[in-house]
Amino acid sequence: MMYKVLKFSYFLAFLAIIACGEGKKQQKNTEENTNQSDVTLEQGETADDKVILFFGNSLTAAYGLETEQGFPNLIQKRLDSLGLNYTVINSGLSGETTSGGLNRLDWVLNQEVDIFVLELGANDGLRGIPLDKSRENLQKIIDAVRQKNPETTIILAGMQIPPNMGLEYTSEFRSMFPDLAQENDILLIPFLLEGVAGEPELNLEDGIHPTAEGQKIVAGNVWDILGPVVLEENVTETSMD
Repeated sequence: MMYKVLKFSYFLAFLAIIACGEGKKQQKNTEENTNQSDVTLEQGETADDKVILFFGNSLTAAYGLETEQGFPNLIQKRLDSLGLNYTVINSGLSGETTSGGLNRLDWVLNQEVDIFVLELGANDGLRGIPLDKSRENLQKIIDAVRQKNPETTIILAGMQIPPNMGLEYTSEFRSMFPDLAQENDILLIPFLLEGVAGEPELNLEDGIHPTAEGQKIVAGNVWDILGPVVLEENVTETSMD
C-alpha cells in the first residue's frame, strides 16, 4: 500500500541540544537537511484531496520508529479505510520548540491546509522556557494559520510535563493549552499522551517517546477529536452533491 503521509524537507540546522529526550541521537527517519521546501503529490493522491497537516516535534515525527508507525500515518490509514479524501502531511521535527516552529511556519503554509494540528510545547516545558514566551509563540502560530486561511480548522494538542520545573510551572504549563483553545475557539486534544505517558511498556527506553503500540493509542487520542471533524465535513459535502 502506498503511504500517503508526506514529509517536508527543510533547509534547517537541527538543534545542537535537543531537550525532548533525543540528546545527540538523531531520529533515524528524519530526512537529511536540504534546500527543498516543496511537497509534491505521490501516486494515489489527487489535488482534490483535503490536507491535514500535523505540525509538531519528535512526537509527531515518530522519533525512534519508522515514519509509517507514527500516529500521523495511522490517521492516514484510518481515513483511507473510511474512503475519505484527505492527505496527511507529517511536518514533525525532532527537538522543535514553539520558537522554532514559529520560524519555519511560513514554509509550511505555502500550500493550502484544511486542518492544522498544532503539537508543540513539550520541549519548551522540558527546557524551562518562560511560559509567557511559549504561549506567545503558540498564539502567533494560531494567528498566522488563520491569517493565511480563516477557514482552516485548528486543533491544539494538549501536553503535560513531569514536575521537574516545580509544581507551579508544571500546573501553568498544563493549563496553557486549554486556555489557548478556549480563547481562540479552537479544538483541543486534552492530553496527547493520555494512556501512554508513564507506561514503560508503551514508551521507548528514554521514557518519553511512544513505542509503536503507544503510537496507536496516541492516534486514538487524536482521532477522538479529529474524527468528528472529518466525518462531519464528509456528510456536509455529500448532502450538497
